Amino acid sequence: MNLHQFRFVQEAARHKLNLTEAAKALHTSQPGVSKAILELEEELGIDIFARHGKRLKRITEPGQEVLKSIELILREVGNLKRIGEQYSKQDSGTLSIAATHTQARYVLPEPVAKLRASWPKVNLSLHQGNPDQVARMLIDEVAEIGIATESLANYDELVTLPCYEWQHMLVLPANHPLALKERVSLEDLATEALITYHPTFTGRTRIDQAFAQRKLVPNVVLEAIDSDVITTYVKLGMGLGIVAEMAVRHLSAQATGDELVVRPLGQLFGQNVTRVAFKRGAYLRNFVYEFAALLSDRLKRDLVERAMTGHVADYEL
Repeated sequence: MNLHQFRFVQEAARHKLNLTEAAKALHTSQPGVSKAILELEEELGIDIFARHGKRLKRITEPGQEVLKSIELILREVGNLKRIGEQYSKQDSGTLSIAATHTQARYVLPEPVAKLRASWPKVNLSLHQGNPDQVARMLIDEVAEIGIATESLANYDELVTLPCYEWQHMLVLPANHPLALKERVSLEDLATEALITYHPTFTGRTRIDQAFAQRKLVPNVVLEAIDSDVITTYVKLGMGLGIVAEMAVRHLSAQATGDELVVRPLGQLFGQNVTRVAFKRGAYLRNFVYEFAALLSDRLKRDLVERAMTGHVADYEL
């Protein structure tokens, strides 16, 4: 048996038993993948996959156990490579980061710039996606560290730690009647055209839950994943925006005319927690620990190390 066979089996499972897609991901031929899987099955003396003709139909019970072992083996192979890079190159390498658009646009620039200043030989690769895609990139080892508000804590394959808290903000013209109110209510918002995030992004679930609990139906006229897009359409008069706090730090609570102002909505939608995540069992290089600490002063190396070994479940913000 060999690592190529392990990777072929893993990719077949990842691509829902579609060997053509698995072969594309592995940059090889479909017959080559099929042959390698058959050879591994023959050597192990079990069927990893049940078949109908030449097509894979499902993963067998022993196949599930094989996949778990393959996952461990390939994870440790990746760790060996990172250990080698850590000690042979010391101060260089590539840090791959997975993040949602909001985190990439409004949170990561300063930590990324500081890391580059401290580690000038480290290259950075930034991958953007929705929270579930961020999680999948970590699991598939496309990225070493991920940051998002939604979903990350739902994956057993990941170690997650809270990074910082934030609230939603209402963005509206200064001459809008609601700008004169000290406290905006859900009933106030329910009468307005609203522009906010797509349901899978940036704490949108809290917004929907808050309206549902009061038996109110928000009039969301536009959904987007980009906070700048939301504020652009607010400027055009399409509605009021509900965006993440970190995206509107440049706006103030005071303005005149049709300039945009912000109002906090934490009293309506609560506090959101953005989390950082790593693949469970992964070996983290020195600059990964430093980058985590740059994201939040709470994410000290000793805390992350304990979390990676299973000794820290979480901590209070």
